[in-house]
Amino acid sequence: MTQVYDHGGGVRSLRVPIPDNPLGHTLVYVVDTDRGPVLIDTGWDDPASWDALAGGLAACGTSPGEIHGVVITHHHPDHHGLSGRVREASGAWIAMHAADGAIVRRTRSTRPERWFTYMTAKLEAAGAPEDHVAPLRTGRRRSLPGLAPALPDREIVPGELLDLAGRRLRAIWTPGHTPGHVCLHLEEEHPARLPGHGRLFSGDHLLPEITPHIGLYEDPDDATVTDPLGDYLDSLERVGRLAPAEVLPAHQHVFTDATSRVRELLAHHEDRLNGLLTLLAEPLTPWQLAERMEWNRPWEQIPHGSRNIAVSEAEAHLRRLVKLGRAEAVTGSEPVTYVAV
Repeated sequence: MTQVYDHGGGVRSLRVPIPDNPLGHTLVYVVDTDRGPVLIDTGWDDPASWDALAGGLAACGTSPGEIHGVVITHHHPDHHGLSGRVREASGAWIAMHAADGAIVRRTRSTRPERWFTYMTAKLEAAGAPEDHVAPLRTGRRRSLPGLAPALPDREIVPGELLDLAGRRLRAIWTPGHTPGHVCLHLEEEHPARLPGHGRLFSGDHLLPEITPHIGLYEDPDDATVTDPLGDYLDSLERVGRLAPAEVLPAHQHVFTDATSRVRELLAHHEDRLNGLLTLLAEPLTPWQLAERMEWNRPWEQIPHGSRNIAVSEAEAHLRRLVKLGRAEAVTGSEPVTYVAV
């Protein structure tokens, strides 16, 4: 039976499982409005996840067919995956920030073969060994999750109130984890009158005990040099200034004192950048840097797909250090190496 928690003030959460993932579940929020319930995120597109979502909605006294709208914090499949099924069941609108909406449109038109070719080239440029890259060359016909996500039909505009009858839910653009990630600020008094300014649905931007993945924004058709870690740090400070009474994240559990958590995360990333500078006393490729970085388990125990994510995170940190003038690419190196300045 799906776990349902009533947060008061017409807000409940459901635990929707993520198959074969250590995060365990996505917290999907059900927000009552004068036109019917609205979901914040939906969970992974999987039969068991759908059953959990439907069961949780039934426990709330509603059903997928009665959902009025879906607000997506970001395009990742553990958040956006079931949006299409909800819309099929109810005719609900789906709202997403334009930057992530553009990713959804490109994803739908990109063949898996194109994606695997792109990832192969990216990993080779990062210095990945042949035994890691080889499966991407031979496995291009494997299916990938989230290759046909639902197209959003409403755009979330940063700074504006969403069209939720009887509620005050304002969009806060928080790029970093994805280009179009949004937090959603419920500008209403906390039902338990906790001190602070309303409640914040934080998606993956602000989590109580883990740091979200900040990697490069992967797009085969976009060569823009982005700085996602810089975006994330700026977004964190913006959220900290909101000083919400309570944070309702998409994973783990609800928590208070967002300002302290923001300070912890800013300090964590500064420590990590300084640690990488120590590693970059010698020239390293992004792959070599990822091998030496501290993860939640030894590099040898990190599975293939997670190593790709780790290398992307190493590259995001390298890009931040280069932008700050604290590291630089070694001229003529192939694959490219970086060294502290």
